[in-house]
Amino acid sequence: MAKPPVSTAHAPLTDAEPRIGHRHIEVFRAVMLAGGVTGAARLLYTSQPTISRELARLESLLGYALFDRVQGRLRATAKALSLWDEVQRSWQGLDHVIEHALALAQPNHSLISVLSMPALSHALLPGALARLHAAHGPLALSVATQDGPLLLEWMSAQRFDIGLTEQADAPPGTRAIALPALDEVAVLPAAHPLARKRRLKASDFAGLSFISLAREDQYRQRIDAEFARAGVERQLLLEAHSAIAICAMVQHGLGVAIVNPLTARACEGEHLVVRPLAFAIAFQVQALLPLHRPAVAGVDWLLDALAQEVAASG
Repeated sequence: MAKPPVSTAHAPLTDAEPRIGHRHIEVFRAVMLAGGVTGAARLLYTSQPTISRELARLESLLGYALFDRVQGRLRATAKALSLWDEVQRSWQGLDHVIEHALALAQPNHSLISVLSMPALSHALLPGALARLHAAHGPLALSVATQDGPLLLEWMSAQRFDIGLTEQADAPPGTRAIALPALDEVAVLPAAHPLARKRRLKASDFAGLSFISLAREDQYRQRIDAEFARAGVERQLLLEAHSAIAICAMVQHGLGVAIVNPLTARACEGEHLVVRPLAFAIAFQVQALLPLHRPAVAGVDWLLDALAQEVAASG
């Protein structure tokens, strides 16, 4: 009994079966660019018969003509023009890949990924990047912001090249580099009576509307402890998680506050003045570096620029 024929309509190609290759597409692209076989041969540093043979092979594999032969010249068909649009898009993508691969050899083009507390991305990074660019030229850099435990978790997961935090302890899988230490400062509405003083004592804040950081913030706890030691009572009606938000409230005359000097200097202006304190509340930024992530050129330059920017704010 004869066996029924096996259908091959949907059978996958095997390694032995002919298929369209990159060389065929390269030949097609050259013909489209040059407008003919002779020019394509020059572009690809090969012979005209080789181009004609490869082009004919491509048409055979496709099962349709890409060019009409009119008086010895090639004229692209509608299908060829449609294919050409796709080839151009793909070639642009390949060009980007090649450009990126070559750029990775240049320190100034290595992408540095930074994870920063929101306040530091506002008050520290812009000035540090200006110093970095002035010293070494523009570098490719990506900045993401995160706060609290998630920042430490993401740095432990080796997701970024450098992290900026106020936390003193380095999370697992990282090492911490302390930037120059500074002191917290007072921020006041420009028209506030205390703005006439050059340096403020704890007693100067007695009875004033004081805008605090969130209760769990380590700097809030240090500030409260300092006023408790001095026996000074303040009006504690407003609090915020962000030093930037606190400065904005001060600018609108809602009270006075003590914040880090980086944010204070960034927000200083017509409606907000900054004054040093007669007592010291230390403030320090830590740069976190991942221990198990490949090093990226330019990170050391960025660390230097960050240290210089912090020192200039003192």
